[in-house]
Amino acid sequence: MRGEVWWAELPDQKRRPVLIMTRTEAIPVLHALIAAPATRTIRPIPTHLRVGPDDGMPEECAFTFDNLTLVSKTSLTSRLCTLAPHRLLEACRAVDAALDC
Repeated sequence: MRGEVWWAELPDQKRRPVLIMTRTEAIPVLHALIAAPATRTIRPIPTHLRVGPDDGMPEECAFTFDNLTLVSKTSLTSRLCTLAPHRLLEACRAVDAALDC
């Protein structure tokens, strides 16, 4: 479901949380989903969404929307949390800033 944060085992990368951004209706029929990876490098820029324990994350980090990626559903190993609706709206603003369209 859109707005969920999952641990992902990505090829050639360490295990990391990703925020699912694919629209919920499309998820059942797709093999790969659009996701924003988490990073410990937190920058005060409009394309980063800072999250932490209050959001259900294990530690302070940021989702980086400049690095949106396709993630195979088979690489998602376990769900960490679901962002609150107001936080998902902030994520959508970060996508808008990253794509500038």
